[in-house]
Amino acid sequence: MTFRRLLLAATLVAAPFAVAWAQPVEGLYLGAGAALSFTPDLNDHGVRLNTQSPGPGGVLSLGWGFGNGWRAEIEGNYRSEQVDHLSLNGVRAGSSGTYARYGVMANMLFDFDLSGFGIAPSTYQPYLGFGGGYVWNEIRNARMQLGGSGFRIDDTDPQFAYQAIVGGAIGLGSMVPGLSLTAEYRFLGTLDPKFNINRTSGPAVPSVPGNFEPGNVNHSVLLGLRYAFNPPRPATPAPAPLPAAPMETTRTYLIFFDWDRADLTERARQIITDAAGAARRVQTTRIEVAGHADRSGTPQYNQRLSQRRAEVVANELVRQGIQREEIEVTAFGETKPLVPTADGVREPQNRRVEIVLR
Repeated sequence: MTFRRLLLAATLVAAPFAVAWAQPVEGLYLGAGAALSFTPDLNDHGVRLNTQSPGPGGVLSLGWGFGNGWRAEIEGNYRSEQVDHLSLNGVRAGSSGTYARYGVMANMLFDFDLSGFGIAPSTYQPYLGFGGGYVWNEIRNARMQLGGSGFRIDDTDPQFAYQAIVGGAIGLGSMVPGLSLTAEYRFLGTLDPKFNINRTSGPAVPSVPGNFEPGNVNHSVLLGLRYAFNPPRPATPAPAPLPAAPMETTRTYLIFFDWDRADLTERARQIITDAAGAARRVQTTRIEVAGHADRSGTPQYNQRLSQRRAEVVANELVRQGIQREEIEVTAFGETKPLVPTADGVREPQNRRVEIVLR
């Protein structure tokens, strides 16, 4: 397998292949994957072992997500390939046997949040990882025949192993909450294993070494599933915004008068000034000025008194800069008291003018 093909396989693994709901990992999770295993030729002391790539493999992992992107896991793995042929110093000498690796690894992985690039974790989440552990390297029944002499490699040698992981997760939460589809490329290497070469028949051959100690690396492409036992709850939708409080549509100012009087006090002038200022600041469609009187006089007299009071206030508004045509003047006499009383009672709160801005 060429290095270019390996790079292409890694690129395909790392790319998102559907839009779905990704399941961020927090807490305990279980993962499993099926692999295609590719092993370069094993070569040492003139002995070369060529495998029939790809071969089958698998990974089973148990891990914990810390909720900040980091995950830690323990995995068990297995990879196996048939021996295509063996050669000695360039001469083909056999074509049987299997080459397998199985072991235990501890991994650290980091899930990337691509929100800053416009890719939400809910769409696709890539990750990188690295690990170390112990792997048993096993060659079974690999036979060579040189003239009248037969040789066999049938040995197992465990060695320290290391690996790098590039992967991506696509969620299947719409079917099963917490479930994700994973795809990975893994590079696995070990310290050089040492395999004994045993003569099974015929005389010794000086060119055949007593052991075989090749470099050992492996490339794997995996497709699997990961299940988080504590999937995140769906985000609570933001509450609907409360309707804006309606703007005040009217504003009322009260000007009070002494008994049987229609002239303005200083306090009354100040209230009219405030009303005129508000009318200029706030867009108004109408300014109503309504005069009132108490019940201490006759209805006819009180009607005329309330009219005089309303006109006095309207004139003061005009003096404050309000256009006369914007003002609507009415007089209610004693018909709309603020405080209900018997006829003939003097009530200060009923001797008033109301300015209403609309």
